[in-house]
Amino acid sequence: MATYQNIFTSVQVHGSPDLGVPLIGSHSKRGSTTSVNRWLGMIGDAQIGPIYLGWTGVTSLVCGLIAFEIIGLNMLASVNWDPVRFVRELFWLQLAPPLPEHGLKILPPLKEGGWWLITGFFLTTSILLWWVRTYVRARQLGLGTHVAWAFAAAIWLYLVLGFIRPLMMGSWSEAVPFGIFPHLDWTQNFSLRYGNLFYNPFHALSIAFLYGSALLFAMHGATILAVSRYGGDRELEQITDRGTATERAALFWRWTMGFNATMESIHRWAWWFAVLTTLTGGIGILLTGTAVDNWYEWAIKHKFAPADPSMWAPIAVPPPNP
Repeated sequence: MATYQNIFTSVQVHGSPDLGVPLIGSHSKRGSTTSVNRWLGMIGDAQIGPIYLGWTGVTSLVCGLIAFEIIGLNMLASVNWDPVRFVRELFWLQLAPPLPEHGLKILPPLKEGGWWLITGFFLTTSILLWWVRTYVRARQLGLGTHVAWAFAAAIWLYLVLGFIRPLMMGSWSEAVPFGIFPHLDWTQNFSLRYGNLFYNPFHALSIAFLYGSALLFAMHGATILAVSRYGGDRELEQITDRGTATERAALFWRWTMGFNATMESIHRWAWWFAVLTTLTGGIGILLTGTAVDNWYEWAIKHKFAPADPSMWAPIAVPPPNP
């Protein structure tokens, strides 16, 4: 292990394929085909397979493929079916939501947002089925359902942007278009329209949890790599029977951070920080336009941000309706 002491070296273990724990019932019909890829082993597990999809996995992939095809064909049609322009302008192409005059119409004309609604139906179905698959697979393998609920937090933000908030606003036109730069443009226009989203406290919380989760995961990963020569990567053993890896990591954190999480609690910290990123972000988006029309005015009124007379005169905030 003397060579396994820096951030560049990694360990690849090759042997008989690991088919996982035996399962009972219909779930035992998973495939047994496996292969090994050295390049994948540089960043993760080198073994590919066994693969089990089941009806939820197959249906999810089919629905996702339908949504992907509708988006792609609409983008291709928008450049007059020219493949060269399609590739060149791909980042700027979009499938837009229905026009404002259509409100919450179930199926407006296809070229005026109908395709967007159909795509949203299939994409949402695909995502929700994959959530079911994630939950069921975890239960079948005897795992906790932490991954499924973390995925649900991301789905919450997705549903707020494309379904719940447009429903509350009374128009599908409030939703996000499908496209790369159009999606970014929507975000910018959304912020400008509602008085700068940076004054939204839930947006601030979301960013804090985003940066915080990145920092926590990086610090934890670095710590485990640093004590892996002492068995720190066997975290479950270190949780229940603290060894020299845990003691060294704890002492290092106390010396450098002034506080030490345990081998178990650091994962709960990081999980909650990551989950709260999308939970608070979704709340902030949902309140925008429904409860708050101008976040800058709201911030001044509630002493969340001061008015800046060097830039513009303070805005008079009208009293709330009786």
